[in-house]
Amino acid sequence: MPSWHLLLEINSRLNELVWGPPFMVLLVGTGVYLSIRLRFFQLTHLRFAWRRSFGTLLRRGTSDEKGAISSFQAVAAAMAATVGVGNIAGVSTALALGGPGAIFWMWVVAVFSMATKFAEATLGVRYRHIDPSGEVSGGAFYYIERGLGWRPLALLYAVFAGLASFGIGNMVQANTMAHALATGFAMPPWLTGILAVVLVGVVILGGIKRIGATAERIVPFMALAYVLAGLIVLLLNLPKVPDAFGAILRHAFEPAAPAGGFAGATVLAAIRFGIARGIFSNEAGLGSASIVHAQARNTPAGQGLWGMWEVAIDTLLICTMTALVVLVTGVLESGATGAELAAKAFTAGLPVAGGMVVIVSLALFSYTTLITWSFYGEKSFEYLIGRRSTRPYRLVFLALIPVGATGGLQEVWLLADTLNGLMAAPNLIALVALAGVVVKERATLTSQATDDETR
Repeated sequence: MPSWHLLLEINSRLNELVWGPPFMVLLVGTGVYLSIRLRFFQLTHLRFAWRRSFGTLLRRGTSDEKGAISSFQAVAAAMAATVGVGNIAGVSTALALGGPGAIFWMWVVAVFSMATKFAEATLGVRYRHIDPSGEVSGGAFYYIERGLGWRPLALLYAVFAGLASFGIGNMVQANTMAHALATGFAMPPWLTGILAVVLVGVVILGGIKRIGATAERIVPFMALAYVLAGLIVLLLNLPKVPDAFGAILRHAFEPAAPAGGFAGATVLAAIRFGIARGIFSNEAGLGSASIVHAQARNTPAGQGLWGMWEVAIDTLLICTMTALVVLVTGVLESGATGAELAAKAFTAGLPVAGGMVVIVSLALFSYTTLITWSFYGEKSFEYLIGRRSTRPYRLVFLALIPVGATGGLQEVWLLADTLNGLMAAPNLIALVALAGVVVKERATLTSQATDDETR
């Protein structure tokens, strides 16, 4: 059909624009601007941020703030969406196309992204809505409307996020899970689709409290298991670790020469793919995580601290682990890319179980992403239509999982990728315009902490 081909052509051009260098510069630039406004709070107050976030887990007591779930459940749910294919396949692709230097630029992006996520989580709680029954609603559409008064822009964001949840948050994840299980266990994709519907449905039909409780259990386990496997590989190749870091730092500023199956990479390629993977891995700037952070029982800036650590763990820890395993095992020169490159690296480092680590991780990462993105889409359609959309949305979301698992609707995936990127535009406008509010909330948090310490 000509009209369908025209739509695909328009989407292709739009996708190049949305995920092209100028737009990525805007994403990173927003993080730079927020970092300056916050006086690089994410670096100067790391110890403070730890004590007021993860450090609270070691102390008894519950928050007296309103909200549906705990702060830890909120950050676990947010990480369920961000810790995914990008941490394995995305980082491996950055190495294959941008060389070791890409990882340095990924780190740079992560530092600025910590400020972006701090702002998103802070504004998510600051402008959320809690109805008389205790139902919590929040996210980018709420701080765009309630903070700026620009409802049309908020509606546009909700449309992009709602539609993207069916593609990037659903069918792509289901397909990744099906491919991983077919590779590792010869499981038919249709069977994976059915099992995923059951396992996802059991969780999302219980709402945000069940999503938070599930993420709280699965996300720390899967993240720690993956990092532990990576650490074992690094310990077995300990003499090569300094050289891996040296290559990352050296090739951030000078070209990486071709070797074996590795085609080499320019400094420009290192910067481009490092920035792209940094953005894709933690979703800072898209505003999606603000939807679940808004559910937390915490103050605005207090929850913002958890958002900072979300980026640090996702990109600076898990993505770096993937990169180091690839570099120390020497498989970068194999010519492989994506998840295949990561699998080769872990297999070389742990011959018995290494490949299985990647397969199981991909399946688990995809599953948790499905769970959280279902909530992002649900809240988006609730903002657009109202709560009457909840049940139909959940049913449609579950029905599309087998479609993705069996590999259908490839064109829809491309459209969803564009919509996923378009989410950033309204959100970036709001983050820049509301930067003053974020600064005030941060100042309130630090002043309260100072008062507590002097008592």
